[in-house]
Amino acid sequence: MLAQEQFSVSTRGRGTYDITASVRKVVERTGIETGLCHVFVHHTSASLILCENADPAVRRDLETFMAHVVPDGDPMFEHSDEGPDDMPAHVRTILTQTDLSLPVSGGRCALGTWQGIYLWEHRTAAHQRRITVTVQG
Repeated sequence: MLAQEQFSVSTRGRGTYDITASVRKVVERTGIETGLCHVFVHHTSASLILCENADPAVRRDLETFMAHVVPDGDPMFEHSDEGPDDMPAHVRTILTQTDLSLPVSGGRCALGTWQGIYLWEHRTAAHQRRITVTVQG
């Protein structure tokens, strides 16, 4: 069996947005007991991460790290059509990932105790991000 759904995430700008509950609901609606869940974000300036979900400092530290490695407005970047965060957002996406594959067991995403699924918005302005969840089992 194969099932697929899409949903949107409204961001307020750069940062991480917990989408675990939304992905879990899609998986549960499919009725698939054992299989694989694939999550994909349809954008080149946002990514997906499987991250520690108990301490928000972890995600803040990731943002601090990324700001150090790929700072906005760096003169080495030629592409800046949409502002100083444009090319850094693309680099951040490439350094992370635009999809995740998760096991499905017992009709649920088989996440670890401290794992959550997050959309990581890399642009400083608010955006509407589209996510596709495909479940196979």
